[in-house]
Amino acid sequence: MQYAIVIKTLGLLLVLLSATFLPSLGVSWLSNDNHEMQFITSFLITGIAGVILWLPFRQLKTELRIRDGFLLATLFWTVLSLFSALPFLFSQELATHTFSEAVFEAVSGLTTTGSTVLAGIEYLPKSILYHRQQLHWIGGLGIIILAVAIFPMLGVGGLQLYRMEKPGPVESEKITPRIKETAQTLWYVYIGLTAVCALVYWALGMNLFDAVTHSFATIATGGFANYDASFAYFNNSLLELTAVFFMFCGATNFSLHFLVWRQKNVALFWKNSEFRTHLLILCMLILLTISGLWIFGLFDVTYAVRHGLFQAVSIMTNTGFTSTNFSVWPSFMPLLLILSTFIGGSTGSTAGGLKVLRVMMLFKQGVREVKRLIHPYGYFSIKIGTQAASARVMEGIWGFFSAYVFLFILMLILLVADGVDQVTAFSALSVCITNTGPGLGTVAAHFGDLSDFSTWVLSVAMILGRLEIFTILVLFTPYFWRK
Repeated sequence: MQYAIVIKTLGLLLVLLSATFLPSLGVSWLSNDNHEMQFITSFLITGIAGVILWLPFRQLKTELRIRDGFLLATLFWTVLSLFSALPFLFSQELATHTFSEAVFEAVSGLTTTGSTVLAGIEYLPKSILYHRQQLHWIGGLGIIILAVAIFPMLGVGGLQLYRMEKPGPVESEKITPRIKETAQTLWYVYIGLTAVCALVYWALGMNLFDAVTHSFATIATGGFANYDASFAYFNNSLLELTAVFFMFCGATNFSLHFLVWRQKNVALFWKNSEFRTHLLILCMLILLTISGLWIFGLFDVTYAVRHGLFQAVSIMTNTGFTSTNFSVWPSFMPLLLILSTFIGGSTGSTAGGLKVLRVMMLFKQGVREVKRLIHPYGYFSIKIGTQAASARVMEGIWGFFSAYVFLFILMLILLVADGVDQVTAFSALSVCITNTGPGLGTVAAHFGDLSDFSTWVLSVAMILGRLEIFTILVLFTPYFWRK
């Protein structure tokens, strides 16, 4: 383990994080909300801490190894979440909230979960609102990939960081020959989609501040909003349709976005098997949700179509915006939406969950086992598009799924043991480990009524979900620390 390069890189990441407090400082100054000192203090503490870590090893020039990448990826999401919580701790408006709740809010922002412990959000200072949304945007594609784009100039290699951060069950081909160019390319796509989303929101009636901040959360599939009512505050069906489109864009592989743009060929979307499967599952969920709302007769057709479409897309893409309180919907529909979060979005997207590709391959594995029962000596391969998946890939997917289920059960038991009712515990853990946001029961509105212990459990769940479990679990194996 190269501790020196890990410490140096973590220091650089903290310096980079400190710079992200400056836009919030500008918002505070422009809106005159008297939070300038909170962000100046956060900037200085984070920046100085980063310099202290970086300075002793500033002359060190070496490449990160695989083990270093695992450790650094975990440290990134834990340490940077702690420093991102500083503005929440220093804000007088949030003084009644505990340290664990401030960290929960920061973790929820960086992991693009969108669960919140806050109430009366629209009355918070604009700088705090901007800080929450910016955390989504930074965490959306991964500040690590941003760092990969610039760290080669500082003597820090980024390939291992990219591999640790890039989500998905199989290693994707780099879309450009060099890792720096790959990271830069993904950010160009990310920034472009965010800018277009913000402009459309603004044109359809949002004020400029809401348009920019909500575009951060939409493309990052985050879910933080500037109002307790989320998208229901605007009561604008065109805004909701726009959000549906861009939420799906955020949940689609960003490498695929780039290839479509570069080749000017929209058909490439449909040629991608994961994209087709994602769209098919999402359409089925939309139809089930709309049909359920209409069949139970409590809502008219307009309501069923409008809110059924929005909530199905928002929840399955792990965004978590709400156009209505779906937790009070009748029968199976709230549970159906919560279960859909486990599917999530495509690999290489900002969405969480198991990822569509994993779910698709697990389904194909089940079909193959049925075929083997009928033809015991037959050979049946599992294909991703036109390529057959190797046995190692399938073993990795089953291993991931097993660990996912085991940890989910363990944390669910911890929540129930802490006194959380079963509906609340299941939904809260589901939306946190899949990085979605709103739950059922007592967490339907916010998570502020949970104990500090439950808050910490859910914070860990969010980080586990964001790093796809194995990145953290490997740190607890003796083999990892052997020379």
